[in-house]
Amino acid sequence: MMKRWLIVACLLAVVLAIMHAQRPIKQPDGVLVDAEPLQTEPARQEPVRHGDFDLIPLADYDIQARVLSRHDYWFDDGKALAPTDFAVGWKRMSDSAVINRLDIEQSDRWYRYSWRDTPPIPAGEIVVSSANMHLIPGDRSVARALDRVRVGQVIRMRGQLVEARKLNSNWRRVSSLRRDDTGSGACELMLVESLDIIR
Repeated sequence: MMKRWLIVACLLAVVLAIMHAQRPIKQPDGVLVDAEPLQTEPARQEPVRHGDFDLIPLADYDIQARVLSRHDYWFDDGKALAPTDFAVGWKRMSDSAVINRLDIEQSDRWYRYSWRDTPPIPAGEIVVSSANMHLIPGDRSVARALDRVRVGQVIRMRGQLVEARKLNSNWRRVSSLRRDDTGSGACELMLVESLDIIR
């Protein structure tokens, strides 16, 4: 009986530690990220083999943004490629005074936001200064860094926006290359080669 209680207590301690590590980081009001993502022609053109996928570079991408939400996937079709999605924001979508007036959620590879009465900033501005990103860790150190990121932190990621094709299959996903699109196909699919927590 005592052994069973000890196991339960250890499991509870692990769960509480995980919940504490995933608590959002509070930030003061004010724009935290004034720069827009930088997208340029890919320096590397040839496909990259990544597990069971070929990744075709579409653009080099350098983004600094505040993490608005994160969702980790365990069972969906894209988990082997991109196990984590971040919803991120820059410009006024990095400002707590704006974010706190929005309800933000992620599920099924979608990022959704809503508001009561009137939006805190024009709806079109929300579209062009936030994004849902499907993140492909470039190596194990990047995967560990992605695991440590908490909602509310300001991060910088560098890598490529890509088209992914699964070997011996018709399965493919293509990154958006625009910031002003919405709906299906509007997410960025990014091979993350480096990640730094700025704040």
